[in-house]
Amino acid sequence: MHWANAVAMFIMIGSGWKIYNDEVIFGWLHFPEALTIGKWAQHGLQWHFLGMWILALNGIAYITYGLATGRFRRMLLPVYWRDILQTISETLRFHLAHDDLTKYNAVQKLLYIGVLCVGIVIVLSGLCIWKPVQFSEMLSLLFGNFQNARLVHFLCMSAIVGFVVVHVALALLVPRTLVNMVTGGPNVDDGGPHIAPQPEPAE
Repeated sequence: MHWANAVAMFIMIGSGWKIYNDEVIFGWLHFPEALTIGKWAQHGLQWHFLGMWILALNGIAYITYGLATGRFRRMLLPVYWRDILQTISETLRFHLAHDDLTKYNAVQKLLYIGVLCVGIVIVLSGLCIWKPVQFSEMLSLLFGNFQNARLVHFLCMSAIVGFVVVHVALALLVPRTLVNMVTGGPNVDDGGPHIAPQPEPAE
């Protein structure tokens, strides 16, 4: 799910920048064409829909898994401010130990909770932009008008890009995590009984 999500986000962000360049929100901001996906805006929109369906299916599977197994509660809660400040301090001093890779530190918990919330908002704003007539009631209730929905969608995208940057930076500070992202992670002790191997009987 992690790598499927990474591919989907790459497609969504690159194609979204292509769509944005066709009708900018901020006149001073244009994304370099080398960083966009699609030859023109309509082509970028097709890529955006492709990424949307990958992200939607993967997101449904991820959220279902997280809720059904209790992973969200176990991995993301609780979050204490003192732990957040301590983790930030360790990160700035390049002393982020993170000895137990099966547990998130406070900053990771905060970032994951935040990006999940941002993900919900970006989906809602995206639906309103995609189908403003069909979702007119949700559009007016949540965002007021079409342009506000575009602005919220853009700000959520910016937050996700920021999350990706921090996520990669934290992974580089603890290189062992990069190996576990590929191999599936370290072995987890489930707390069950461990039976020592018995010696072979003498002949």
